Amino acid sequence: WRVDLREVGIDGGSLRIDDAYVAGLPDTDPARIDVRAIQLGVQGLALNGAHTTAPAKVQFSARLLGPRDIDQTASKASDKSTAVALGAVTSGVLDWRGQLGLQPLMVKGALKLDRFPLQAFEPYVRDQLPVRLLRAETGIKATVSVKELPAGLDIGVTGDVLLADVLVHSRPAAGAKPGLGNTDELLSWQSLKLSGVALAMAPGRGPAINITDAALADFYSRLVITEDGRFNLQDMSASRAAAPADAASAPVVTQAPPVPSAVTASSAALAASGAVTTADTPATPMQLSIGATKLTNGRVDFSDHFVRPNYSAELTELNGSLGAFRSGSREMATLELHGRAAGTALLDISGQLNPTAQPLALNIRAKATDLELAPLSPYAAKYAGYAIERGKLSMDVSYAITADGRLEAKNQVILNQLTFGERIDSPSATTLPVLLAVALLTDRHGVIDINLPISGSLNDPQFSVAGIVVKVILNLIAKALIAPFSLMFGGGSEDFSEVAFGVGVPYVTESGAAALAKVAQALADRPALTMTVTGVSDPATDRDGYVQAALDARLAQERKKDAARSGAAATAAPAPAAPVFAADERDELLKSVYKDTDIPDKPRNLVGLAKSLPPAEMEALLKSTIEVTPDAMRQLALQRGLAVRDALVAKGLPSERLFIAAPKVRSAADGAAPWLPSAKLSLTSD
Repeated sequence: WRVDLREVGIDGGSLRIDDAYVAGLPDTDPARIDVRAIQLGVQGLALNGAHTTAPAKVQFSARLLGPRDIDQTASKASDKSTAVALGAVTSGVLDWRGQLGLQPLMVKGALKLDRFPLQAFEPYVRDQLPVRLLRAETGIKATVSVKELPAGLDIGVTGDVLLADVLVHSRPAAGAKPGLGNTDELLSWQSLKLSGVALAMAPGRGPAINITDAALADFYSRLVITEDGRFNLQDMSASRAAAPADAASAPVVTQAPPVPSAVTASSAALAASGAVTTADTPATPMQLSIGATKLTNGRVDFSDHFVRPNYSAELTELNGSLGAFRSGSREMATLELHGRAAGTALLDISGQLNPTAQPLALNIRAKATDLELAPLSPYAAKYAGYAIERGKLSMDVSYAITADGRLEAKNQVILNQLTFGERIDSPSATTLPVLLAVALLTDRHGVIDINLPISGSLNDPQFSVAGIVVKVILNLIAKALIAPFSLMFGGGSEDFSEVAFGVGVPYVTESGAAALAKVAQALADRPALTMTVTGVSDPATDRDGYVQAALDARLAQERKKDAARSGAAATAAPAPAAPVFAADERDELLKSVYKDTDIPDKPRNLVGLAKSLPPAEMEALLKSTIEVTPDAMRQLALQRGLAVRDALVAKGLPSERLFIAAPKVRSAADGAAPWLPSAKLSLTSD
């Protein structure tokens, strides 16, 4: 057959499709497509069999009625329910002017869509979508070129795309009809404009998409944690609806996994041209290049129904830009984003990223300033066991991902004037000492400054950033119980919970004095803390030192007597400190004390007088007269506690913040491990 079609036209045509079957889904409203004002003109189509000897000129225009227009003319209740189910939009216009060849396939011309309602076709792909598309208007001005080659199709599209008035809802629960009352809003925006779009596909090459620039305006996203603790985005799975009850009589519909629409379209085109590849043929990756992207007036609404009372917060006034990036490269685009969090905090995000890279290429810094903490009280009550009365939060975080998928992150968290309220009974609350941890971390200005570094491999399925952050925070709180001084001093290895003393004496060593200076400064910076001092002694360790100190004390007392007898002013040893003697002075004092001391079996000469002995022997005999009693050890421990308290008071700490605990005398039950003379320090919060 040879066909020469000179001219054919349709003027004012209309087409209406009522599809009660839709896509084989049971219990769904019928889909309705109503096309009006059809204008069709075909000129100069010449065929030799199926082969096109000359392409035809084709002009086509029509108006697709949106559900609002359908609702105005509908007479049946089912039509009205369909209009509600699909959303309310105005009608759209389609216009095509170009050339058409049938075999080989050739399409070339200009396509124009104006306010074209995409949701009218949503029922046919509903079971493949993870969401419900309730409203979306498309505007396209593009030139289109399609050529059928022996190896497949060569497709080229250039132009501008506008996707406006978009409204996306969640899928209804299993078994529920897809009405508006059964879904929740997830995403919407007023306009997404893509300028300078160029799509190219050719046999043997994957699709390439270039976009000169993009602009997203008035966008909104809703994030929800449900009552059972699930994130609403977790349920965005393209699960197929339940099969009809009468499976034997129901038509068989093959369910394909959800794929991007561009890939679906290209696969269909290849199938039509007879160039379909097998499943074993590796897919050629898509090349994507996007120029500058502008973000204007965004908003993210977060709600947590898992906590009681519920918590809600918003990110508002989101404005910024993303620089150019392309797939197949780790070159990153510059990101700038500014906004407000929860109506109070200033949000500032900057850095670089490439969302197409695998793994994600990222080097981002984000800052949030002065976020009010009182609205976060439901979380504090649930997990910490205390309500928050007031406070502000500021964060400065940075995240970088290397080419091998390793994440390096820093999280600086600053809490200002964090004040807990009453105790809340919560089964989920930690038993760790939260109030003590806060008191340890808070400085004199009421500020907590914490830096939480994180690192790990994104290739590890067990790696979780949120999990690590929570673990680090819990470890910090746990330190308040097991190592409070380490927490107070920033997690260092030096232990300030014990103050070193000399053996057998109540005098602080040089290292102990240095530790007390640091402790005094730390306590001055944390007025909510109080300290208890426990002096400790050990008869086995302290015995020799105690005896030596007792003898030195007697020598010092003898020196005072000598000074008083001679009328000279005695020089007092600096308190608290051990007395110091010159060598000759010590020997003379030993003689005097030895002479006046009644010592059993004291060596005597032939006439019965005390024999003169070398200083070392006199000292040994004098020490033998000094008894180390349990009461003496208890008194030594008490003096050590008092020495610490007096030293801290001397450095300006008020005595009402310092408490002396009952002295502790070690025994064999405390173990044989080496012990150094000390006083123990413990911290509590008001």
